[in-house]
Amino acid sequence: MRDHDFPAPERRTRGGRRFDDDEPRFLKRGRPAAATSTEPDDEPDPGSDETWSSWDEAVHGPSPHPEWLVIELAAKDTELGVLKTGKEADVHLVRRGLPGTDRSCLLAAKRYRDPRHRLFHRDAGYLEGRRVRRSREMRAMTGRTAFGRQMIAGQWAAAEFAALSRLWEIGQRYGTITVPYPVQLRGTELMLEFLGDADEGRAAPRLAELRPSGAELHGLWDQLVDALVVLARSGYAHGDLSPYNLLVHAGRLALIDLPQVVDVVVNPQGRDFLARDVRIVANWFVSRGLPMDLADPTTLTELLCREAGLA
Repeated sequence: MRDHDFPAPERRTRGGRRFDDDEPRFLKRGRPAAATSTEPDDEPDPGSDETWSSWDEAVHGPSPHPEWLVIELAAKDTELGVLKTGKEADVHLVRRGLPGTDRSCLLAAKRYRDPRHRLFHRDAGYLEGRRVRRSREMRAMTGRTAFGRQMIAGQWAAAEFAALSRLWEIGQRYGTITVPYPVQLRGTELMLEFLGDADEGRAAPRLAELRPSGAELHGLWDQLVDALVVLARSGYAHGDLSPYNLLVHAGRLALIDLPQVVDVVVNPQGRDFLARDVRIVANWFVSRGLPMDLADPTTLTELLCREAGLA
């Protein structure tokens, strides 16, 4: 196990409520459908998949914004297709460009489905420690009504956006963790930096798709341990970590898919989530040839619990 002497993010004490949201109107607001929108600027251009950029209507990612990001209000978003489908959300590829110029960027738009068709698997455990202050909203979420499921979707999107924002800032400062830049949050739609081949529109490969060995395997494991230490020091467990939600882009291991991020400080199952994350990824690395003494789940879990203040 490596020593981790990079500066530690400030830890929170028990009792804090990172994922609370006291504004349900924000959680419930989603991208309006083009067919029902009454705002001319929200309507797509006839015969195209373009819409005006929603930048001015969204919560923005950390400042300063990356130079590659197009934030001009005159920009348009063009739908290019689906990158990934899942049980709770689909991820679409979007090009945001400024008409009449060569200024553009690719974005990954993660959109939670209509609450009638959404399946939040095992969400009860993830949501422990996340609370809203209005009893009506809490009852709806507990009863999984249509309104409550929409509230849950908003919490998942807001939790992922908050976690990515903090982790991206840590990564920029210390270089110890890589996540896609969280561009904006609008209701239950989260727009992220696209990681992959921008010319081809091809997403970076998942770790599960690769067959690293030797020094490359060791290097990826070291990157993963550094990232997990950062998560733990920040009070997080990924909550659903596997080789399928780790990308390898430009030689860096990047964490993705964080809607179920767990606040290990306030969630009574926080230690269990940490242990499960570690067990799944450690078993994958060992199956690819990494020595067990380097990827021992028990040793790493104990380290992360200490870093999170749970030991």
